[in-house]
Amino acid sequence: MDSAKRDAAERRSEQIQAAEREAARQRLLAQAEAERIPVEETTRAVPDRRHDRR
Repeated sequence: MDSAKRDAAERRSEQIQAAEREAARQRLLAQAEAERIPVEETTRAVPDRRHDRR
């Protein structure tokens, strides 16, 4: 393979890898959003039972 074809193949390979990384990033962001707990649910007051030991 001559130099120009090799360079074109390397660029294409890099573009494919970049697209795969972006797709993986988007999947991770979508998963994180799906598993996210709303702030309203994390700030609810919970009774402190540590002092109830008798």
